[in-house]
Order: sequence, then C-alpha cells, then structure tokens
Amino acid sequence: MLMLASGCLSRGVSVAVFGPAAGGRDFGFPEFTAVQISDRPRAKDVATIRRLSGLLRSGFDVVHAHGMRAGALTALALPGRGHRPRLVVTVHNAPVAGGATGAVYRVLELIVARRADSVLCVSADLEERMRAAGARQVGHAVVSAPSAAESIAAPAAGSTYVLAVGRLAAQKEFGTLIEAAARWGTDARLTIVGEGPLRAGLEARAESLGVDVDFTGVRSDVPALLAGAAVFALPSRWEGQALILQEALRAGVPIVATRVGGNPAVAGEDAALFVPPGDAGAIAREVRRVLDDPTLAERLRKAALDRARDLPAEEDTIATALAAYRA
Repeated sequence: MLMLASGCLSRGVSVAVFGPAAGGRDFGFPEFTAVQISDRPRAKDVATIRRLSGLLRSGFDVVHAHGMRAGALTALALPGRGHRPRLVVTVHNAPVAGGATGAVYRVLELIVARRADSVLCVSADLEERMRAAGARQVGHAVVSAPSAAESIAAPAAGSTYVLAVGRLAAQKEFGTLIEAAARWGTDARLTIVGEGPLRAGLEARAESLGVDVDFTGVRSDVPALLAGAAVFALPSRWEGQALILQEALRAGVPIVATRVGGNPAVAGEDAALFVPPGDAGAIAREVRRVLDDPTLAERLRKAALDRARDLPAEEDTIATALAAYRA
C-alpha cells in the first residue's frame, strides 16, 4: 500500500489512505486517516462502515481496498446515491480455516464479488475463486517485494542454519517445520524470524521435540540472514505472491517450499524444491538433500538468481494498479 500511495503521488495522482492507526504510525503513509479494520468480525464493524461511508463522500474517483474484510466493509460503505467512486479490491489471501470462520469468509467473498468494479488477485487460484463467486472483472495483481534498503553482509562463518521468515500464525505452518527440524538432524539449526500469536505454542512444541530453534522475533537484517542461510524454508498452508519468497530468490538461497497458491508461479519449477503442505517428512527430506549435496545447492542458488531477474519491480506494481484505476 505504501508503494502504491507513494507511486501515485509521484505521478500526480492525489491519494488518501484509510486504515488501522498502527499502520499509519508504523509506515508513515501520506494523507492518513485512522479507520479500525480488524482481522475478524467485530460488533464495531457497523461503526467502521458508517465511518467509511462518511469518508467516501469526499469526491474520490477510485477506492482501492486491500484484503477481503477491507474490501467487503468498503463495498458496504459505498454511497447508494450521488457520486459513487469505483471500487477495486485486491484479494491477498485464500481462506485457511473451515467452520464458522470459513463461512464468514465466503459471505465476504460474495459481497466483494457482487459489489466491486474490479477484483485483482495475487494468484491464479484466487482468480478462479472470485470468478466462481460472480466477480464482474477479475485481473492479476502484481505485487513486488520492496528492494532491500540496506547493504547485505553475510553472517559470520561457522554456523549452518535453515531460515524461515513470517508471522507466527496458523497460515505459515511453522509447527510442521519444527517437526521437520527434528528429523533433518542437529547440524543445521532452524532459525525463525517473526512475531505472532502462536509464538509461545511454537516454543513449547520445539522444547517438547528437543529441537533447538532460534526464535529471533522481528529483524531488520533479513536480506543478510537470507544470504547466509543454507536453506530457506516456506512451509505455509497457502501463499499468494509471497514477498519473502521473492526476497529469497533475490538472495540466491536454496529454497524448499510448499506447492500451494502462487508459490510455483513465483519461484518456477527450477528455483525451488516443492513439497505438499503439512508434510514434515517431505520438508525434512528435501532440506537434508540440499544440505548433503553441494551440487544441488549450487544449482538451486543459480536458478534462484536467474528467476529473480524476471520478478516484478515496483514500477510494475504501480503501473498495474494505475491501469486498473483508469479502466
């Protein structure tokens, strides 16, 4: 969102950003207005819709909502009379839960499909899902990982580690990765970068399995950590255009990833070893292959760097969004 807002402003397009207060504080968005949009249904959603409805009467031409909940709340907030801005919604994730949560997600999908003028999706499976839900216009969202701001200095020699990066939440499936680490041996320590609600449970799981996992919390030197890793592991249940996968390709690190969502489209078949989601044995086997076979590791490193040359740049992300706005 920051990339799009800054890119539009630099091209003479006026921009206002609405979102949770923490986002405005952490990222320094231009022309920011706090609107609380939670990650799951809340009674306060009615107040959010009313607030958005008032804000959207300010003469905007296009509103671009990111995420299914933001998209549905914005769709419900659009004025029914007078000037109505066009609505673009980018769908970044697939549902990863069933039951009541999955049912709510399907309702949100239908609201977005029926009310959005254009739906952009980060992976082909999401495009198919939104077309099936009845979306009028579905396109591909181009999402580029930001370029690394700092110079990359590899960590000190002498340590071999398998790196994973992401929010410590159910979608990322780090519990399965910890189980895999118990199988691939002690010569490559697992390092997990990130924070999230499942940290305590993951730490307990590692302790129960006798696995020495380095939970680093949030780090600002992820490019350097990628450059020094023996393997980058992405065990997610689902991913779209995973930014961390793009960063791993740019770093030229051997990759073991789940064959889900947009992962194969981002990495291609040559730059990663793919495994089924939730399969600790398969992850351990492929990580072990890379650790034991320098030729394979070097082939994956070269393929990753080759693939990185074809990744979208920030300019591609901005151009795709502007084309959707003009349409």
